[in-house]
Amino acid sequence: MSSHVATASAAAVPADSSTASAAGKALVVGLVGLGLTAAGLFISGASKVAMSYLVGITYWTAITIGMLLLVLIHHIVDASWSVVIRRQFEHGLSAFKWLAVLFVPLVLASLFYQHDLIWPWMNPDHVIHGGHTVGHDPLYVKKSGFLNTSTFIVGTFGSFLLWMWLSARLRKASFTQDSDGDVKWTFMNRKTAAFGLPIAAFSLTAIAIFWVKSLEYHWFSTMYGVWFFANCVRGALAIGVLIMIWLWNRGDFKGVLNTNHFYSIGMLAFAFTVFWAYVTFSQYFLIWNANVPEETFWYNLRELNHDGSTNQWWYVGLVILFGHFFVPFLYLLSYKHKIVHSKIKPIMIWILAVILIDLCYNILPALKDEHGDSLPFLSFHLVWVLTSVVGVGGVWVWAYLKSLPGTKLIPIRDPRIGESLTHHE
Repeated sequence: MSSHVATASAAAVPADSSTASAAGKALVVGLVGLGLTAAGLFISGASKVAMSYLVGITYWTAITIGMLLLVLIHHIVDASWSVVIRRQFEHGLSAFKWLAVLFVPLVLASLFYQHDLIWPWMNPDHVIHGGHTVGHDPLYVKKSGFLNTSTFIVGTFGSFLLWMWLSARLRKASFTQDSDGDVKWTFMNRKTAAFGLPIAAFSLTAIAIFWVKSLEYHWFSTMYGVWFFANCVRGALAIGVLIMIWLWNRGDFKGVLNTNHFYSIGMLAFAFTVFWAYVTFSQYFLIWNANVPEETFWYNLRELNHDGSTNQWWYVGLVILFGHFFVPFLYLLSYKHKIVHSKIKPIMIWILAVILIDLCYNILPALKDEHGDSLPFLSFHLVWVLTSVVGVGGVWVWAYLKSLPGTKLIPIRDPRIGESLTHHE
């Protein structure tokens, strides 16, 4: 075991100069993306740009929540194989505070510019179907105890604070253990995981409902938080694999990672592919089978126009069905596709792309034309989705790279580091 720790220690410190350079470039890319998104306000209007920006911020927040969940799960089950890759997820958690800052413009715009810019229920005078207003809508009145501006703000930034607090505890214990090797930090993180997992579960469900589901607050779904959880973890696993390959190619992970680490994380990605399919099918099947108008209208908007013609979102739904399940499911059945870097990398990029499409499918149809039909998927405001994802993503990568050189590459004094370095199937 000591020889493995020595090998890991020798490869533990990333190259500061190259990492700092990459961090600077990522920040520039992020600021350019955010700047282009802001410029879209003068081209497409505030509502379309704000909704597109919501896609970008939700996308990267979901990935970061997934990393938090994976670290918590690692500690609660006392996993050994994932010790060597856990540190990269811990670095990703440093992005939470910047994601909270980047969410502020949406709140300020909704409070001081236009109350129903994104979420219609924030404006009691917002006109809904039939000429009624939100304030006189019996369904909103029943939900107003939860769907109100104060609860939204407290829930949103309270969740960010909880994620930041959990992340700080996990990172402090893990990083400090590199110095003193005290096993108490392992026990501390296990305790954090015990209460952190339910906190993370409830908070991610709350923000999924607040940010996305409440865009069409008449809709009911008991599976929504679980759907969001599945995408969170799938996104985090995909980013984790890409980071592993990047560090391997850079030389940092050579002699640390082995084939079995890639196989194990590939199996997790495969498992959550099946889990996502189960959750998504269950939601659709239950709503289709019950055939209750308060539930079916959400899917109708994503299938048909007011005149009965098929809209573009129907085809987007098919892309999600085949791209989010069948393609990765069949691809990851292969052992080679989970362990060969050139094979696993493209499917992880594919998964990240389809998660983005899935979020577009859940958010963008809330934008409607004068007939009440959802605006088409292939329209110019899709540009602002891409600039938002690049902008927020650039800041996320910058936060990760700023954290990376501050610690050892792997937890070299974790009690199970030896088992992790010699991990076998």
